[in-house]
Amino acid sequence: MSQSRVRREAADSLTGLLLPLADRNLLLPNVVVAELIPYRAPTPFEGMPGWVLGQVAWRELRLPLLSFEAVCGGRPVLGAAPRIAVLNALGGRAQVKFIALLVQGIPRSVRLDTDLARSTGALHPLELDAVQVGEIEARIPDLVGLEEKLAQAGLL
Repeated sequence: MSQSRVRREAADSLTGLLLPLADRNLLLPNVVVAELIPYRAPTPFEGMPGWVLGQVAWRELRLPLLSFEAVCGGRPVLGAAPRIAVLNALGGRAQVKFIALLVQGIPRSVRLDTDLARSTGALHPLELDAVQVGEIEARIPDLVGLEEKLAQAGLL
């Protein structure tokens, strides 16, 4: 395979991760997920909003553990195979490098091309879009908005 063909295919596709939640799937570029770790009970702290489950220790850091379902108005769900996705922070705050997100199982790697079919479901303000990845509807979360919500709650 020639280098120009490889470059063209790389420009036309992206590797994403489908993160399973209790009530939806999130779609993120794979580079956003720093690490997937086993679930561990978070440490609650005073004054935390209902969508923050507490803090978890990761690599000598204390990260807020968020429930995306709860931040979108639902309830936090701890399913049969919970995991924690440690996400690279994208909001440009020097002191915030990572946040933690509760997921329900192991994310699945998917190859995405430039012509993803859009889905017609109603979006929450922290969802940028909804797309079809094969048979699965996936939501694209607003990670910068989520980080801003943490900042507004005084958690960053």
